[in-house]
Formats: sequence, structure tokens, C-alpha cells
Amino acid sequence: MRLFALSLRFVLPLVIVLAVIAYGVVPVVDSLELKWFIRDLDMRSKLMVNTMEGPLADLLISNSKGKISAYFTRIIQDERLYALGFCDLGDRLLYQTQAFPQDVTCQETLSLAANFSLVRSFSSGPMHITSASIESNGRRLGRLLLLHDMRFIQQRSSDTKLYVFYLFAALTAIISLVTLLVAHFSWKEWVAGVRAMVKGERLLTPLTQEQHAPELQPLAKDLRSLVEALETDRRMRDESQISWTPASLKSILHEQLAGDQVLIVSNRQPYAHFWQGQSIAVQVPASGLVSALEPVMRACSGIWVAHGNGSADRDVVDERHRVSVPPSNPSYQIRRVWLTAEEEAGYYYGFSNEGLWPLCHIAHVRPTFRSSDWKHYVAVNERFAQAVYEEATTDNPVVLVQDYHFALLPKLIRDRLPTATIIMFWHIPWPNAESFGICPWREEILEGLLGSSILGFHTRVHCNNFIDSVDRILEARIDRNSSTVSYGGKLTAVNPYPISIEWPSQWIRDQRPVQECRARLREAYGMPEDRLIGLGVERLDYTKGILERFMAVERLMELQPEWIGKFTFVQIAAPSRSVIEQYHHFTSQVSALAEQINKRFGHSGYEPICLRIQHHEPAQVYECYRGADLCVVSSLHDGMNLVAKEFVGARDDEQGVLILSQFTGAARELTEALVINPYDIDQFAAALHLGLTMPKVEQRARMQSMRGLIQEFNVYRWAGRMLIDAARMRQKERVMKQVRRPSLLS
Repeated sequence: MRLFALSLRFVLPLVIVLAVIAYGVVPVVDSLELKWFIRDLDMRSKLMVNTMEGPLADLLISNSKGKISAYFTRIIQDERLYALGFCDLGDRLLYQTQAFPQDVTCQETLSLAANFSLVRSFSSGPMHITSASIESNGRRLGRLLLLHDMRFIQQRSSDTKLYVFYLFAALTAIISLVTLLVAHFSWKEWVAGVRAMVKGERLLTPLTQEQHAPELQPLAKDLRSLVEALETDRRMRDESQISWTPASLKSILHEQLAGDQVLIVSNRQPYAHFWQGQSIAVQVPASGLVSALEPVMRACSGIWVAHGNGSADRDVVDERHRVSVPPSNPSYQIRRVWLTAEEEAGYYYGFSNEGLWPLCHIAHVRPTFRSSDWKHYVAVNERFAQAVYEEATTDNPVVLVQDYHFALLPKLIRDRLPTATIIMFWHIPWPNAESFGICPWREEILEGLLGSSILGFHTRVHCNNFIDSVDRILEARIDRNSSTVSYGGKLTAVNPYPISIEWPSQWIRDQRPVQECRARLREAYGMPEDRLIGLGVERLDYTKGILERFMAVERLMELQPEWIGKFTFVQIAAPSRSVIEQYHHFTSQVSALAEQINKRFGHSGYEPICLRIQHHEPAQVYECYRGADLCVVSSLHDGMNLVAKEFVGARDDEQGVLILSQFTGAARELTEALVINPYDIDQFAAALHLGLTMPKVEQRARMQSMRGLIQEFNVYRWAGRMLIDAARMRQKERVMKQVRRPSLLS
């Protein structure tokens, strides 16, 4: 009883102090929250003004009152935007939406020219008022007034006060409970309990090692949830404050990873050397993976380990099988790994592309698994692991392993470099657990991937599919709240990292103006200047929906015959895996369908479909992006698909239309594209017609939004997020090592 009384004497003052602090904190939090919301509304208003200025200026110049009213009505569908108004140069209110308050006048808002916005109370509640000048070609047309409803802020303020009260109540309860526990248990028992709580294990008393203490388990769960929520919030704030550039990646490496060595491992190399007659030419492979990772490696100045498959690759490397790239301005090195023709056939064409590729893509092609292919797959993964070990200059490098060719590699590297930070990114979809169970070596693949510190996918759906596969096939410990898997004493974080492109792209810097690109594209294909062009760019692969888009072009000309002779679809298809029978047959199908459609709707000097099965350099592809009127990405199943983002990134004229399959990861981000089901040919054809007839004003609005998203979420942010997570994981591991050490007082 005396011990309880002493504890109570400590707890009561603590409760009083926390209550006083809570009473003082609530108004401070309320004030800060209001300032944050006003700042957010200022930013939102500026973004809306920037988006509306071009279309509104065009409508004002044309003096189309009906279209302006319709445009305003469409804009205020936003649930927080209350009303819109427009003041002419004489400060007369020319246009306003129905809910525009009579108390707000153009003369009153003249003072906003310097401050941009103000908050004013009305009978219906507070309003955030913004005034912005509308200009066209340097000529001022008037001012746009935007009114945002702030009643939701009052509700959130009330909620925040309630949450703060609950938070301090929870803190009081937690601290009181901890105080009582400290009073009742020895220091050694308390340290053991906290250690188990942090590790997420069941608590045992050191005296018997058998008596469980379940009373702390709810506390541990709540604490972990609180830490995870705070960590997520801090991460989003940190990311939004960073300007994601090559310099910021280098800064992350030096500040958070202490300048640790970075190695990238992929099957495909960023630069290949080929003999052309008596000279050696350098070629950049057609690969979304390469286009995403190459700028990251230029920023990190590390080593890229890849398969050397060029005819002149051996002739340009040094004695350690390295070559410096890019050729024009070397900033990192490629370490080439050599494979025999038999190994390449088994590991790459066999297990990777006849087994794992169709298994992971829902494209209705049956996967083929052979034990001989598996043996080559294992052997090649071992060889790449040895190459990484040889290139590592420290015992804890950061290793970025890329794609399904190296499912075993993370564990193999972990065996050789136990303290390395291994980030495995799976660039293709991950199937559901039932589908993945088809693979005869499913346990080995999962164990290999769980050698990673971080395992990344494009979307949360793919992360969940992977965790479900582990749950069904392996005896592993899974925490779905934190999206982590503990297997073999090693923790793996399974997170979504939607991949993106370099911004601005190196391939657009030397491009000609858009009008000149349009003229050159039409001249290259012998077309008149007024011909409208649709574009498809990808490897010749059955997952890309090439047959479906050709059928959509055919259906368009059946339903809208006025496009015959006025529209041509240009398909750039890089040859891919032609030694595999399924790909050889698919190539024949694509060629036959294009020929059939051209015979049906073509005539002398006109082909509805121009099929070019050949490699194009990135600069050529970007010229096509800039010269086309619309781009079609109709994948039947895709992890992300960077062609869609490359097209948007190439259109600095803010014109062009993107038609995008709903089965791509990109469709979750680029919602302003015309999203279609590629299997629905009538819908597909209708999207082509809509894209070809879309007004330039609408094209600009859609393109501006998509370009803004890609600029913010570029490839440097994608890589930076993984590196930041890796740095935090390293820090946690160092802390856990200290926690696990026996206490000096025990």
C-alpha cells in the first residue's frame, strides 16, 4: 500500500501539469492550424489562377459570355470553391457565379493587389477571397476573384481540439501506467520489457522467462501506430520541401548515407557497344528501366553491374571489365558480366521471359518452367552476386537490384555482405498469391527477395499481393500495418515507389521547336503537313496491347470514315526477344494485322498504319513525341509504363493528347489522360476520335496538370525516397543493436 501511495503522490501532480499544458497548447495549435490552412488556400488559389489564366484569357478576348459562364460553372464544381467573379479594368463585376456574395465588390478587393488574399466573415461563414490579375501577351484584361468556403476549417479546428484532448489524456494514462510499472518492477525487468515492446515481441519476466505480461501489448500497439503515423507525416513534409534534382540525390547520399557507395544491378546495360563495319557505335537500349535509372546513376556516380551483350562490349572494357559512361561526359562506370549463349538462353529467354514474365502479367500467355532454365537462372544470379561483392569498396554499400531477372540476388548479396543495404525494385506487376503459386520454385524466389532491406513495387496492390504470397507460402512474421516481413531474423520493408522520369529530360534539351518536329515527322513518313498523327512507342511485346490499338484504329475508320486519309497511326516497335516462339509469332500477328488494315482503308500514297519494327535512339523518339498529335499507351497489364510520362514530359508546348490503359500503374497518377479499357475496342476507337477533336484549350489544361505532377514526382524523388528509407532503416538497425546490448545495470 505504501508503494502505491508513493506512486499516487507522483502521478497526481503529473496529471495536473499535463492538464495545464493541454489547456495552453490548444489555442496555439488552433492558431497554427488556421495559418496553415490559409497558406494552403493561398497556394491552391495560385495554382487555380495559373491553370485558368490561359483558357480564360482566350474566352475574354473572344468575348464569349456564354462560354465564360459555362467555364465558371464547371470550375466551381470543386467542393471547396464557393464562387468566382471577374472584374474588368474599370473595376466592374462583369461575370460571377450564382453564389457570388453581393457584399464583395471589385472596389473593395482592389487592396488585395499587394496581399493577394484576405479572410472575411459572412453570415454563412468565413470566406477566403483571392484577387489575381489576368493577362494575355502582356496586356492586362482584368482581375479574377476566387472565393473559398472556410467552414470546413472550423469543423477541423473543433476536431483538432478534441484530438489534442484525447492525445493528452492518452499521454497521461500511458505515463501514469509506466510510472506504476517502474515502481513495481526492478530496473532490469523494466529494460527487458521495453526492449521486447520495441521489438514487437511478447513480454517475458526475466525471473521465470515463462510468465507473460499481456497488459503491455495494447500499449505497445498504440505506441507503434503513433510512431508510424508521425513518421509518415514527417516523411511527406520532408519530401515536399525538397527540390528533387541530381544535387538533392547527392546531398542525401552524403548527409544521410555518409557518402556510401551506390551500386545498381540490372540485366540490361545503359550503354551498349556494337561494331559497325570497322568502327564502334554506342547504343542506348529501348528500356523504361534504363531511361529511369540512368539519370540516377549519373547523379550518384556509382557502378552499374549489367550483362555485356554488345558485339564490341569486350573490346572497350579494362582489365576489370569496366567502361566509363556516358561517352560524351563520363560520370560513372559499367561493370559488365559475361554470359554464354546457353546461359543467356536459359536465364534470360527461358526462366525470366518464358516463366516469370507471363506469370506476373495478366496477358493470357501461359508461363513455361523448365528445370534446366532454373539452373541457369540460379548460376547467373550467383555470378552477379560475386560481381557485386568484387565491386563493393566497403562492407555496407547501398545496392539497388532491378527487376525480375534477379529474384535470388538480394539473399545472395546478403550472404556475402551482411551489413549492406539492399533495395530490390520489382518493375513489373506481382501476381496474386494463387497465380504465383504456379511457380515450382516459389519458396526460393520469395526467400531470395526477402534478403532485401527494402522491396519496392509500383503500387500498393502489388505490395499486398507479394505479402499475401509470403503469408501463404512461407512461415514468416508479417506486420501489415507497417508493411514489413520478418523472415530468418531479417526485416524487409515492402513499400510502393511509383517510378517516374528525369525532369527535365536530357533528350529534350537539344530538341527543335515543336512545329519543326511536326514538320520533320511528317516529312520522314511522306505525309502532308495537315495529317494528324497518333503515336505508339514500345518494345514488340504481347503485354503492350499493340494488336488492340490497331483494331481500335480499324474500328475508328469504320465508325468515322472521315478520318480516312486524314489520320495515320505511327507504331515504333523495337524488336524484343525474337528468339522466343511466342514473340516471333506475335511479331507476325502485328505485321499481318497492320497490312490487312492498310489494304482495307489505304490507297496510293496513304497508309492508316505505319509500322516500323526497328530500334530508335531516344532523341528520335522524343522528336516523334513532340511531332505527334496524340500518344497511345494501351498495355494489357503494366507495372507503370514510362512511355506515358515521357510523352507528357516532351510536350513543353502543353499540347497533345494521351490515351492511357487503365491497366497501367501510370493511370493511377495521370488521371487527366483519356483512360480506356484496351479490350473494349469501341471505347478505344471513341477515345481516338475524342483525342483527335479535342480543343487546344482542353489539351493545355490536361497537359499542364500532368506535367506539374511529373515535375514534382520525378525520378530523383523516386530514387531519393528509397535512399531516405534506406538511411532511416540503417539508423533503426543501429539503435536496435544498442537496445539489444545487455544493460550495464543488469
